[in-house]
Formats: sequence, structure tokens, C-alpha cells
Amino acid sequence: MKLDNTIAAVVTGGASGLGYATVQALRAQDVKVAIFDLNEDTGEQAASETGSIFCQCDVLSDDSVDAAFAKARAENGQERILVCCAGGGNAIPTARRDKKTGEIKTFPTDQFEWVLKLNTVGTFRCITRAAAGMMELEPIDGERGVMVNTASAAATEGQMGQAAYSAAKAGIVGMTLTIARDLSREGIRVNTIQPGIFDTPAMARAPQEMKDALGKMVPFPPRLGVAEEYASMAMELVRNGYMNGTTVRLDGAIRMQPR
Repeated sequence: MKLDNTIAAVVTGGASGLGYATVQALRAQDVKVAIFDLNEDTGEQAASETGSIFCQCDVLSDDSVDAAFAKARAENGQERILVCCAGGGNAIPTARRDKKTGEIKTFPTDQFEWVLKLNTVGTFRCITRAAAGMMELEPIDGERGVMVNTASAAATEGQMGQAAYSAAKAGIVGMTLTIARDLSREGIRVNTIQPGIFDTPAMARAPQEMKDALGKMVPFPPRLGVAEEYASMAMELVRNGYMNGTTVRLDGAIRMQPR
């Protein structure tokens, strides 16, 4: 897909981390970008810094997502690009025994459901809205739009305590090809990036010793990924018209260990 000021994009989770780097990369090509994010303060700041518009959005809510798309389209026109970076997780063992008391505790089901809703359902919610809008467009060079989703190395090598996060990200990987097939007749491509360990704002809160140790786990290069590398891959998936229905690992060849 060509990238210029006639093209509009939506980036969920675009106020920080992988999403923010993708916003910057799109804006560097003069693409009109709408940042979807839950945090109003960081969202407005990110929009101001990048020359984008901010649409407050909770991907857990139909009404919130619908309102965000309506605002984005009123300002920028119908998007031809959707990049889904919104997500999150928790770390809770499936079942564990308290070392002091011996009490057995299980993963709270509501916390498991929340992670699936935030990642898998939230991504799908945005995909369906974007797909419906893109289907109203006339094709350019045979395609109406392109979507890039975000999974995780945890989708295939989840560590201890990541049952919910692994399931949620595996769901994104699992639905990628199916959705690409669903939308193929409409000229809409769908791909997913499966990042390894990246230096994101969430990771920034970790001690430097931990980040150094995690970086050494990566075969090559032995470091954490940086958000600009994710953005570069997202841009290639947008540009390359033959990339469709694919999940691309972006992880320096790491295969996560149990802990």
C-alpha cells in the first residue's frame, strides 16, 4: 500500500511503546493518524508530539470503540490502515500452594477473562469496525486496506504464570489467517507481529539488572528489542502487498524458557 497524506490510519495503544513508535513511522510518511488509547493525558500528549489526533478508547467497550472510530473518520476520513497494539496481561499461576500456610489458591477466573477480553476480544472488536469501514472504500491498486495485529512470544512459549496472556495472544495468532481469508474478497490484508522481549514503558519499570539478564537470553542480537524495530516491521507489512494471513516473529531468535 502506498503511504502518503491521502491515507488514514488508526493505531490502538498508540500513546506509548510499540504503538507510539508506529504512529511516528506513519507520520514520517505523512499518513493521517488517529491514536486510540485509554489514557487521555498521554494520548493528547502523543497526538500533539506527532501531529496526530487523539481518540479516547476503551477496547473493552463496543460503545467506546464505535465512538473512537466515528471521531477518527470525521477528522481524517475512512482509515485504510489499522495497527492494533492495545493490550496487557498479568502473572498468576494456574494453581499454587502458599509456601507458608500450604493453602491452595487458583487463578481467579475473572482475571483470566479480563486478559482475553483486553487482548483477543479487544483486537477483534477493532478489526470488525475497521473492516466494515474499509469495505466502503474503492480499492487502490487492488486493495482496500491492511491490518497489523500484535501477539507475543508468549503465544507459543508462555512462561510460568502467563496462562491468560499466552491464551490471549495465541488467540490473536490463531485468528489471523482466518480473518485474512474472510476479508480476502474485499481486498483487505491481515497480518500479525509476534514480538519477543521489547524495551517498552512497562519494561522500563523493571530493574536494569533484570533487563540486562533478559537481553542476554536473546541469541542475537543479545539485547531487548526497541519499539522502532516493531514499527519498521509494521510498516513493511503495510507496504508489502503480498504479505497476508501471516504471523511474523520479531524476537532475535529467542525461545522463552519456563521462567
